[in-house]
Amino acid sequence: MADKKDNKKSSSSSPIMGGRRGMSYTEKPQDFKGTMIKLAKYLKPYGWQIGSAGVMAIIASLLAVLSPWLLGLITSEVADAFKSSRPIGLIYIIGNINLSLGEIALVIAGTYVLASVFNYLQAFMLIGMTQNLTYSMRKELSSKLNKLPLKFFDDQQFGDILGRVTNDVETINMTLTQSISEIFRSITLIIGIFVMMIALSYILTGVVFITTVLALLVARKFVQLSQGYFRAQAKSFGELNGHIEETYSGHTVVKVFNHQKQSAERFEEINHDLYKSAVKSQFISGIMWPVQFFIGNIAYIAIAVIGAFLVLTTNPLIAIQVGIIQTFIQYTRQINQPIQQIGSIANVLQSTAAASERIFNLLDEEEESPERDVLSSLDVENIKGHVVFKDVYFGYVKDVDVIKGFNAEIKPGQKVAIVGPTGAGKTTIVNLLMRFYEIKSGTIEIDGIDIRNMKRADVRKLFGMVLQDTWLFEGSVYENITYGSKDKSIEEVEKAAKLAQTNHFIDSLSGGYEFQLSEDGSNISQGQRQLLTISRAMLADRPMLILDEATSSVDTRTEVLIQHAMEALMENRTSFVIAHRLSTVKDADIIFVMNDGNIIEQGKHEELLDQNGFYSKLYYSQFETN
Repeated sequence: MADKKDNKKSSSSSPIMGGRRGMSYTEKPQDFKGTMIKLAKYLKPYGWQIGSAGVMAIIASLLAVLSPWLLGLITSEVADAFKSSRPIGLIYIIGNINLSLGEIALVIAGTYVLASVFNYLQAFMLIGMTQNLTYSMRKELSSKLNKLPLKFFDDQQFGDILGRVTNDVETINMTLTQSISEIFRSITLIIGIFVMMIALSYILTGVVFITTVLALLVARKFVQLSQGYFRAQAKSFGELNGHIEETYSGHTVVKVFNHQKQSAERFEEINHDLYKSAVKSQFISGIMWPVQFFIGNIAYIAIAVIGAFLVLTTNPLIAIQVGIIQTFIQYTRQINQPIQQIGSIANVLQSTAAASERIFNLLDEEEESPERDVLSSLDVENIKGHVVFKDVYFGYVKDVDVIKGFNAEIKPGQKVAIVGPTGAGKTTIVNLLMRFYEIKSGTIEIDGIDIRNMKRADVRKLFGMVLQDTWLFEGSVYENITYGSKDKSIEEVEKAAKLAQTNHFIDSLSGGYEFQLSEDGSNISQGQRQLLTISRAMLADRPMLILDEATSSVDTRTEVLIQHAMEALMENRTSFVIAHRLSTVKDADIIFVMNDGNIIEQGKHEELLDQNGFYSKLYYSQFETN
């Protein structure tokens, strides 16, 4: 709009991953505990599903713990039979249970099958739960965005809002789908494995414990070393994306001012910083896993050597069977994964808390003031368009008024032009009239009704609007013209297009009204996009009309044609025309000259010129070269 342009860029973020396990710099929430409590309350309706999935994950983990022990029993029986030159017999399990080799093999196969079934069931349950949750969360966010005042969007980057509805919700989705079951599974595996190992051999358990702690300390040290470089990498990556977006979106300006060399040098500088931080972060995270792999191999060697000594010893307090060595090697391999998973989950929970915090902050934003709902409905057809501003005060920032005691009366059917320098408050008046913002004090009345006593939707039904910045969406020409007027017939659409002088270029398009526009409408000219938005306003056929620099993007010949069409459209309708080119408002019934948030002059064009005041100077300054 003329007075309040939005120059914000959309923000985007990309994760900077490193290493084979996805080491990354993780955004931290400001209030981790409070956010997780809020998320827990949000998950309360799904408690039974989460609990059931947790139980299934625990059962699957316990089954996984049994298999190495049973395999070790088979190995021990085979070794004992070979040593004593006897046939393989029944294997003693627990109590009075004795099973043959084949029966134990079936039991082991059964544990793997059952573990897989429970893992599948808990994953199926969690996926269903998280999809329902994220569906509800996106629905709630969409509803919230529709209730937020326009001021909120003025203060936020569009990319940031989009990221909350998409990326942040997806982060929660992935966490709930994967991390909840992993938490139950990992904790159960660690406890179960250590209990089994202690029961079998506390000496070998000590070996596994020492090597595991050593591997964790090494990993922690590497993470601490790499974290700073990952932060630098994330920062450089964001700067690089911003520079590329800025340069190529404005490549015409870059070429016009011969700024290619400076842009390339800046790109090279950022790219070099990214290269240095990326190499260091990837190198550190890359060598962490070979070092841990080496420590793991040392653990296997220690288990084999010490285990062999324990097999050969005659001391009954520490002696073990040969199969226990195999069991411990498998347990060592098994326990590394859940320990690493817990470390990863801690990272994921930080990201989840940060994403949840951003979502909850959005959901906690102050909504538009409640509707008074004094009028249950409004008969649009009976609105004449008598608009009165009475001592209106308003400011975008608290204690800083932009509109200061504005008073004006617009009679039904009048064509009102609002002119003045940039920042005078022209577009702000229109925003207040349509209740995009709520006034600080005073009243705005339409046909004697305070607009605060109308529903916002009813107020906006009264106005057709054409803005300086055209807005089209991906779809056909017909769909774009009928936006907000779906009940109109094709004949009415064609009539509106003819009035707006749009039909001549629509007929030249391949497919005519079915021609598909690109997402930003870039496959037609700026002037043609403006004509389509004018056709949309004409088709809506509302009692009042707002034109904010509506003809700024069309050529002079088309502007004359549109103005004739506008005259027909504005007949018997109250119309507000915001214009910088004063030559376009000569025929207005009344011109409000605004400066510093108030009307300083008003009257017809010739009357204002005769006053030789602010309007006269503004008008002649546009033609001083003549």
